[in-house]
Amino acid sequence: MKIEEKNIKMWSVIGSRATFGIAALEIAKKNKNLITLTCDVSTSAGLDRYRKTLPLQYLDLGIAEQNMIGVAAGLASEDFDVITTTFAPFQTMRCCEQIKVNIGYMKQNICMVGLASGLALGPLGYTHCCIEDIGVLRNIPGLTIISPADSLETVKALIETVKLKNPTYIRLTGSTNNPSVYNKDYKFEIGKSITVHNGKNITIFSSGAMVYQCIEAAKIIEKKNLSCRVINMHTIKPIDKESISLACKESDLIVSVEEHNIIGGLGSAIAEYKASIKDSPKMLILGIKDNYSKGGSYNFLKEKHRLVPALIVEDVIKFFKKQ
Repeated sequence: MKIEEKNIKMWSVIGSRATFGIAALEIAKKNKNLITLTCDVSTSAGLDRYRKTLPLQYLDLGIAEQNMIGVAAGLASEDFDVITTTFAPFQTMRCCEQIKVNIGYMKQNICMVGLASGLALGPLGYTHCCIEDIGVLRNIPGLTIISPADSLETVKALIETVKLKNPTYIRLTGSTNNPSVYNKDYKFEIGKSITVHNGKNITIFSSGAMVYQCIEAAKIIEKKNLSCRVINMHTIKPIDKESISLACKESDLIVSVEEHNIIGGLGSAIAEYKASIKDSPKMLILGIKDNYSKGGSYNFLKEKHRLVPALIVEDVIKFFKKQ
């Protein structure tokens, strides 16, 4: 795929879902062994052109997500590279047993893509919002979990995941007009976090669409005479232990920010490893506070759950001063 400025800008405008569809088509044109399975979401996943261009590499199972996982496992067992995709709660929780048995236990080469995870589908309520998927899937042995920061990273993650030959879940967050974290090509490596803003007093780990929010928050924090580092922890499993160790040595406070329940997600993964580090600094976990609120627009829900720059700053500074 051509990764150039005009494409990056276009991907940002159309958002990670549509960008995923474009990337999947380009990968499939070169990889004739790749088959993509969906559950009646070709338009939502940006896969209409893929479906029409490569009909022999595309299969729509209808609204039958658990069956999709079984079919995917069958294809993978015959040495096909397989991508499955539907909206995040249906891709993950509805299929949890099938993912465990047919993908995790059998170590199948399947890349699952959860569309519109987090709060993006807020107008449809929490049947369609997904704040539990990381917590559910992190418990399945051998499963890699990636949450791209923007549309460009979605492209990067998909390219690398198809090569991985390993069960993987890509969690897509954000909506259309998804702000870019990266404006040019860069090195993406599964399991290796990326520092996107330099600083020392406070280290903020984030993933998905929250990375941009945290960069903006860091700029505000620096106006308060504090130095703030922001790390894009795009791979949640396996977690980048080296990055956590370094942050614990250099910072006075560790913060995690995620569009997920504060239980079981990125913050929990960091805290589990951080507990083994002697004399590590305190940690603040920001996200959805283990509750289902009323539905609403994406921007409304981000603000309600204090996942916008000004409110992230307020919570971080308040906690920092209490230490």
